Amino acid sequence: MPDTAVRPLALVTGASSGIGLELAKQFAENGYDLIVAAEDTALEAAALQLRQRGAAVSPVRADLARREEVEKLVAAVRGAGRPLDAAALNAGVGVGGRFVETDLEAELDLVALNCVSTMHLAKRVAQDMVVRGEGRILFTSSVASQAPQPFQAVYGASKAFVQSLALALREEVADTGVTVTAMLPGPTDTEFFDRGDLTDTKLGASDKKDDPAQVAEQGFRALMKGEATVFAGSLASRAMGRMSAMTPDTVAAKTMKPMTAPGSADG
Repeated sequence: MPDTAVRPLALVTGASSGIGLELAKQFAENGYDLIVAAEDTALEAAALQLRQRGAAVSPVRADLARREEVEKLVAAVRGAGRPLDAAALNAGVGVGGRFVETDLEAELDLVALNCVSTMHLAKRVAQDMVVRGEGRILFTSSVASQAPQPFQAVYGASKAFVQSLALALREEVADTGVTVTAMLPGPTDTEFFDRGDLTDTKLGASDKKDDPAQVAEQGFRALMKGEATVFAGSLASRAMGRMSAMTPDTVAAKTMKPMTAPGSADG
């Protein structure tokens, strides 16, 4: 990317598909150039789509569950020849099933990606933005952060971590020119349920999942406005998120249980 570029620069992780790709499209369509990151081969096809929207795009293949790969992405951002104006920290995975039966390594990888890498990358990005005195950071949280999630217990806990981190960081940098926004999507029509072994649940099998493009558009608008949080998606998903936030945890967990139980799609 040339030093003479005047377009702002954004970073999007988990950008090869789903909400991440749609967020990257929002940035491209609103005048940003992009650094996009994902670990899979679909990243190159995503970069092509974004270039067709007028953006200069630098794809970075990286497994962000590994700390050295996070630093590789940080080096790419800092080596871009211009400051980073916005960052969408969106990479994440889910694991479904009974906690006593789910694969420990898969859940350790989940924590490494959803929690550790998000914190790691947020620290590097925020440090640079605070020094500069401006910037925007979007965390992809989830309505799952608002209540315990039986049968996706570690995923729900990881999103509670992300939500708490985002709002705490927002307060810390409130007088620095940097804004932090947490986006809380509901069930969205992405590869999340396939990858997380959640397709046999009522939630995973539902045909009423939200459009990732709608989620991304609402999240992008909230980021640009500097809002603290946004429940993104359909009216039903936004209402679900607000209700979860107001419901006692023990009650919310019992309410979620039949939606996320393995085999519940057939019940």
